[in-house]
Amino acid sequence: MSNENLLTIDNMRVWYSKDKNILNDFSISLKNNEVVGFIGLNGAGKTTFIKVLTGLLTSFEATKVSFEGKDNNFRDEGFKISRYAVFSEDNSFQFFTFKEYISYVFKAYRKDIPELTDMIKGFHFEEYTDMLLKDLSMGNRKKAFLITAFALKPKFLLLDEPVNGLDFESTEYLYELIGGYKKHGTVLFSSHILESITLTSDRVLVLEDGKIRNEFVGEDINAARIREALRYDD
Repeated sequence: MSNENLLTIDNMRVWYSKDKNILNDFSISLKNNEVVGFIGLNGAGKTTFIKVLTGLLTSFEATKVSFEGKDNNFRDEGFKISRYAVFSEDNSFQFFTFKEYISYVFKAYRKDIPELTDMIKGFHFEEYTDMLLKDLSMGNRKKAFLITAFALKPKFLLLDEPVNGLDFESTEYLYELIGGYKKHGTVLFSSHILESITLTSDRVLVLEDGKIRNEFVGEDINAARIREALRYDD
C-alpha cells in the first residue's frame, strides 16, 4: 500500500436538518490502494457519508477536505470521474438495460468498455444483460451496478452494503474482486455484516455517534473485537 493519502477530511459535520447532525466532528484519512471497511450499526451514518462523497447530500461543512493533496468540495469534475459508488438500493436508470447503462457510464467517464464476459459469468448475470433494470430483482440490479463498478476501475470505489441481495456464489465472487482491487485504487466498503469486513479489509473503521470511534488494522481485524466495539448483543 502507498503511504500517501488519497482522501483526507477533518472535522466534518453533516446534517439533513440543521438541528440534528448525522455526522459530527468526523475525520477520516484514506490511503491510496487500500481496502477500508466502514462498519456501524444501522443508522450510524455510513450511507450518509457516501452520499456526501457522491454529491447527493450537500449539507455539510468541514475544516479540511483534500483529495490527492488538493482542496476539494466533491463537486470538482476531476474528483467526480475518479469515484464511482454502488448503493445498497438504487432504482435509478430503470428504463436502461444493463448494456445501455454500462455504455452510458463509460461514455460519461470517458473510458472504453473492457471485456466483461468473466465478470458477467462470475456474478451469474448472463441471462439479464438485455433486461430493463426495473424488471430485475434487487439482487440482479445490484449485480448490474457492481459489474459496472469493477469494470470501470475508478481510483476511489465506494460500496454501500454491497452484499445485500446477493446470492452466496456472487457474494464470494465479490469478495475476490474487492480483495484484488488494490492494484487499481482504494475501496471504501460500508457494511453491518462482520464477515464482509473481516474477509476483505486492510483497515476497519467503526462508526458510532456520528464519528469514528475505533480503528482495527491487520491481525486486530476479527469479529470478536469488532463486535465488542460495536456493543453488539449476542
